[in-house]
Parts: sequence; C-alpha cells; structure tokens
Amino acid sequence: MSVPSDLQYTAEHEWVRVEGDVVTVGITQYAADALGDVVYVDLPAVGAALTPGAVVGEVESTKSVGELFAPVSGEVVEANQAVVDAPETINADPYGDGWLVKVRVAETPALMTADEYRALIGE
Repeated sequence: MSVPSDLQYTAEHEWVRVEGDVVTVGITQYAADALGDVVYVDLPAVGAALTPGAVVGEVESTKSVGELFAPVSGEVVEANQAVVDAPETINADPYGDGWLVKVRVAETPALMTADEYRALIGE
C-alpha cells in the first residue's frame, strides 16, 4: 500500500502536504481502500475556519460514511470541486487528483511521519 514519505499523517487516516503556509489535505489510500467505492464527498466551504480535530466534512461510500477531521487550524482557501463532482477520484488517486482541501495554516499540530503511519496501519 502506498504511504508517500514526503507527506505527514494523522491517526484519522488523513494526509497533509506542506507547501509554505498552505497545506493540502486528503485521505490516505488505506482509508480509501477501507471505505470502498466512494460515491459522495462533502467538503468545507472556502473561507471556513478549521480547528484541529473538528469534523469538517464526510466521505460516503457504498459501505459506510467516514467523517473528515481537520488536521490543522486555519482557513480553507480551496476545496476540490472535481472530487465533489467525481468522488471516485479519491479511490483512483488519493494522493494526487483526489486531494480534498487546501488550508492557509494558522497552526499545525504534531503529525505522524510516513514511518509512524505505516506502523499505525501495520505495514
């Protein structure tokens, strides 16, 4: 299973790519595989203020519904409308085109490295 080493991770199976003061957030391949075929995505609106650990959206599949948790605090500067329009993109490319939101960061809590995340999921 793919766990890119250039990303940071949460225990809720989200990944974070830091690019200056903006981070890109998505769900991991592990989470996408566990959910199964994603059929619906609800993302926070641009301008929404995020608090680490708060529920900010959901990903629904044919098997279950998973909540999205904010991994950082800050303001949403972009939501991936392409994923809302074609939710299956998350299954096909969770670390690329399947990203969910971009956030201008106010604070980043301690996140896991790829090795720590691999240990969490038993890889």
